[in-house]
Amino acid sequence: MKEETSLSRRTWLKNVALAGAATVLSSDLLAEEKVANNSKPAKYESPIRFAVSSYSYWHFEKVKYPIERVIENASKLGFDGVEILHRQMESEEIPYMNKLKRLAFDAGLALPMLSIHQSFVKPDIEARKKDIEHTRHCIRLAVQMGIPCIRMNTGSWGTGRSNPDYYKTGIETPLPGYTDEDAIKWCIDGLAECLIDAEKAGVILAIENHWGLSSNIDYLERIYLALKDSPAMGLNLDTGNYVGDPYPQFERLVGHANIIQAKTYYGGGHYYDLDLDYPRIGKIAREKGFKGYVSLEMEGKENPDIAVPKSLEVLRKAFNG
Repeated sequence: MKEETSLSRRTWLKNVALAGAATVLSSDLLAEEKVANNSKPAKYESPIRFAVSSYSYWHFEKVKYPIERVIENASKLGFDGVEILHRQMESEEIPYMNKLKRLAFDAGLALPMLSIHQSFVKPDIEARKKDIEHTRHCIRLAVQMGIPCIRMNTGSWGTGRSNPDYYKTGIETPLPGYTDEDAIKWCIDGLAECLIDAEKAGVILAIENHWGLSSNIDYLERIYLALKDSPAMGLNLDTGNYVGDPYPQFERLVGHANIIQAKTYYGGGHYYDLDLDYPRIGKIAREKGFKGYVSLEMEGKENPDIAVPKSLEVLRKAFNG
């Protein structure tokens, strides 16, 4: 009887000890869980993705560089997409456009933008109407190729490019009897007409700082802000097309940007040279929350088979660290 009592007591003490240990363990787990729940989850930031403009391989030479080869090169180098220069297309026939779309898809590449040329800085209303119709036509091409964005220009008076300092000053003189205010209105009205079709098609019209009237970013911003309420209105920023100090101008506008074109000039530029601080540009873009494509425009004279891979490495480090 005494031995049974002793065994019962030992069993009771053992159970009490186990229960205590379980309570302590449970408290520790609850405390850890509470800390974990109160901890903010790590912020995930998707990396910037990079396209290459077909222009990087063809600078308006007599013989066009095939866009099919640009797609092949882009896939091998690890780009995420290819920007198509409209003037570089061999054809506007549906089989050709479908071929480009299929080649890109099979290579795992997007076609984020179609870069076209048009101008609304024309006193002749019939001339402006022709460029409106040209833009509408290009919207249809973009839809056929599954391209969601078109690069747009303001246009130019055509009075400044013969000046050797044009790419430093951007200065143009309006045609006699007209002012820049006239041109700004023509741009807003012309783009507004095109946006009607772009909205229906689900295509963004991204106006670029592409010299001419848009060399003055006050003008460019006025045009963009006048139309920004349209779901089809966008902004494309070219890092190499600023007059004066590019960095504050880029910082001022990049918060509106849907896409960035990034210029490099290996071997010397075809039109001008710039030594751009891409780590600085990439830092500004990230701080302003830019998440769109960065499209490389290699505008140098060096062989693109050498210059394009070097350019991609520079952009990757600058925008994604």
